[in-house]
Amino acid sequence: MRYVALLRGLNVGAHNRITMKDLITVFEAVGCKQLETFIQSGNVLFDASATLIRRVPALVAEKLQEDFEVKSPVILRDEKEFLLVLKNNPFLRRGDEPSTLHVGFLADKPEPARVKLLDPKRSPPDEFEVKGREVYFHFPNGLGRSKLTNLWFDKELATLSTVRNWNTVLELAKRLEAR
Repeated sequence: MRYVALLRGLNVGAHNRITMKDLITVFEAVGCKQLETFIQSGNVLFDASATLIRRVPALVAEKLQEDFEVKSPVILRDEKEFLLVLKNNPFLRRGDEPSTLHVGFLADKPEPARVKLLDPKRSPPDEFEVKGREVYFHFPNGLGRSKLTNLWFDKELATLSTVRNWNTVLELAKRLEAR
């Protein structure tokens, strides 16, 4: 089966620097096949067996730390789950400009009670909607000044997250469908 690994915080600033060639080597070392990366920010498409996939996030994170002193959570989606992200974006359906859209990928589905406690007015005019293991964002003024951060969602939802802009989501989906 084909998967997408989304790693958080790679090649941003001076920390967690790694080449995509080295990142592929890490995934190969843990048993993944048919590897492809997209841009330098930790997007990896790969094949893995059903028995291996459950261990991939921990194995990759451990190997990154050991071999490259890179600390990065690894969030996975299988091909079907990833392609559903395209259909479930409420802001795209509403007609918002695609350049203002982002998706937060969560490691785990948050408890409904935690989702309910999120403050929708935390960072106006920014908007978000949690659907399953994704958080859909509309950042009309850009992501840079928003208070809707990974750390806030991680704490409030008791999970880990990583965010991709809509163009990256579209490109990863295109690459999945090309196979």
